[in-house]
Amino acid sequence: MLTTLQIKSAKPAERAYKLADTGGLFVLVQPNGSKLWRYKFRLDGVEGLQVSTPAED
Repeated sequence: MLTTLQIKSAKPAERAYKLADTGGLFVLVQPNGSKLWRYKFRLDGVEGLQVSTPAED
């Protein structure tokens, strides 16, 4: 389970990277420092990705 501290302390890198939570939920940390919640799922055999609000700092 991701904590607020883990998200706040995540630093940008040269390439985007994921901070994984559970059940397909993760925060994508962008090179510009923005952090976005994303949810990866599969429905009827088709993979999907839901993008949500930015993770607050």
